[in-house]
Amino acid sequence: MAAPGSSTATSKLASAWPSRFEWKLIFAFWTLIAVFTVGTRLLDPRGGDLGSVMLFPKAGRVFASYYLWALVTPLIFWMAARFEPKRSQLLRTVLAHLGVGFLVALGIDFATDLLRIHVLPVPAPRPATFQPLQAIARFWFINELVIYGAILATGFARVYYLRERMRQQEAERLAREAQELEAQKAELEAQLAAARLEALRMQLNPHFLFNTLHAISTLVGHDPKGVRRMIARLSTLLRYVLEENGRQESPLSEEIGFLRGYLEIQEIRFQGRLNVEIEIEPGVESALVPSLILQPIVENAMKHGTSEQTGHGRVVVRAYREGEELVLEVADNGPGLDEPPAAVMERGTGLTNVRARLEGLYGNAHRLSFHASAFGGLAVTIRLPYHEAGDLYAPSADDEEGAPLAGSTT
Repeated sequence: MAAPGSSTATSKLASAWPSRFEWKLIFAFWTLIAVFTVGTRLLDPRGGDLGSVMLFPKAGRVFASYYLWALVTPLIFWMAARFEPKRSQLLRTVLAHLGVGFLVALGIDFATDLLRIHVLPVPAPRPATFQPLQAIARFWFINELVIYGAILATGFARVYYLRERMRQQEAERLAREAQELEAQKAELEAQLAAARLEALRMQLNPHFLFNTLHAISTLVGHDPKGVRRMIARLSTLLRYVLEENGRQESPLSEEIGFLRGYLEIQEIRFQGRLNVEIEIEPGVESALVPSLILQPIVENAMKHGTSEQTGHGRVVVRAYREGEELVLEVADNGPGLDEPPAAVMERGTGLTNVRARLEGLYGNAHRLSFHASAFGGLAVTIRLPYHEAGDLYAPSADDEEGAPLAGSTT
């Protein structure tokens, strides 16, 4: 559908008077016709009608006649745009063009006669006289009427050309606007996704902080030395969180370094009832992972792995590469998976944010699953596209909807 006002703009352009360039073309065309006419008569092998005495006046008549046509050509072009041959107004259009064509042809014929008799006369045995009624009765203007028809046909072609050009320009303008809107939409979607991820990350930081402060508060009364060590580790961790400048991804080595600092705090808290093992395959330390992605999973593992039923908690963190994927696994020796995976995800803010951040960053290119660990508890596995800082990774078009929660028990 054409844009509003496009038909009006097209009509205005098509019915406009010729531009300066078109005026030049019109006068160049009629000048060329006049030169060809005079040259043809001069080269006529029968002697022609332009003798040396009559050369100037007769050549002047030819040029004057064609320049008159040059002056009325814009008017005919306007008529072609004003009265187009439309089926609904065909009779009105035909009558308008016949009337104007009759008047223009008579006008040009009368003007040419007056120039021939009074301005550019030639010696003749019998002086010429101006006879308008006889010219009308004998249709002496028929040649001028034919010329009018030829110019009118050119005017119709001009109108169609200008309208088609206007439509093409309008289509190009709409295409450019569509591209600009699409680019703006993509930019806004990217900004929205970044804002959403940042909001999730900022939500995770206070969650981590509050849980750590709670752990410190439990030791204030009976282990002041341990509290001082926990506060020192917490200070280091908070400095890392505040100085990462909102990065959504960080190298695995930094993530593991942060996790070790967090686990030092937790080991003090659990007073020897927690055993943590970290196994990192050589060569994957530079892989990029979502910042602070392992801390809430490890926190959840410690919560269940060091329950009253288990007594002594064990948490194993592993990272290794399988093909084009980086695998992160956190396993505990807790009671295992006794409820659906969706229920596990809804139990706390940390795991909910983990899933949301993975979906926002990787779409369907990631997998988050739950299964029984090798020593009886629960294992949480994350599979990510393996990429490093030098890689340009982005989810494909098929990954835009985000990954569904994959849960299985074995």
